[in-house]
Amino acid sequence: MKTIVLIGMPASGKSSAGKKLAEALSLAFFDGDDLIRAETGEPLSATIARVGTEGFLAIEEDVLCRLSARDAVIATGGSAVYSERAMAHLRSLGKVVYLRIGPEQAEARIPDFTARGVVMRGNITSLKELYAERAPLYEAYADVTVECDEKTADEIVEELLRL
Repeated sequence: MKTIVLIGMPASGKSSAGKKLAEALSLAFFDGDDLIRAETGEPLSATIARVGTEGFLAIEEDVLCRLSARDAVIATGGSAVYSERAMAHLRSLGKVVYLRIGPEQAEARIPDFTARGVVMRGNITSLKELYAERAPLYEAYADVTVECDEKTADEIVEELLRL
């Protein structure tokens, strides 16, 4: 068994489905956002406010590149795909699975994306703009894509287990 790396928009189910998938496969589970919080000792939104977007992305890249998980499920933060270096490292660990939700689903699941600690680069001010920027990156890095609109974490896990 190799590592399974989950990528996708915030609220796509990476953490919730990732934990359940790891349990179902008896694998370790690592959450990129939790690793960043452990590193910084503060919520993601506080880290972004303190060091800025580029500073946060540098921390995220460093944390992910130091992760040497084998036989595990890794739920990345939604912004992990901004780092070619981190994604190359994660791809070397195993399969990358894109949990795809549409921009409307992301907006419905995250009423306040600023408080959640969602990284917004440049002039991006909405989840629709963020989706338009990130979707091509998710698609480029994915070995497998799973459609997750209107699916529960359990339904996502069932589909991942079938794959």
